[in-house]
Amino acid sequence: MKRNGKIGLILLAVLLVMGAGLIALPRAGRQIREESRGAIREAVVRSAMECYAVEGVYPPSLEYLQQHYGLRLNHRDFIVSYEVFASNQMPSVQVMLKGEG
Repeated sequence: MKRNGKIGLILLAVLLVMGAGLIALPRAGRQIREESRGAIREAVVRSAMECYAVEGVYPPSLEYLQQHYGLRLNHRDFIVSYEVFASNQMPSVQVMLKGEG
């Protein structure tokens, strides 16, 4: 009988660990998406600043950064908003996850 009790406790422990892992998965996925969003924004800003340092003006569009400065973006999962006010002012950069309200 003691052996069955130990097996039961081991199974219970395994189930608890698995349950905790399942609860943590969505949270980890959100954290990865948030880190990706931040990394994309940082890459756009860094590329725009590089363009300003080289050319003396901020780039007119994301496409310009992609063509002339090698910027790569994940358009499948993210929407990047790049708004230019003037060639001597840092553009506004926002990154949103597709399907996000």
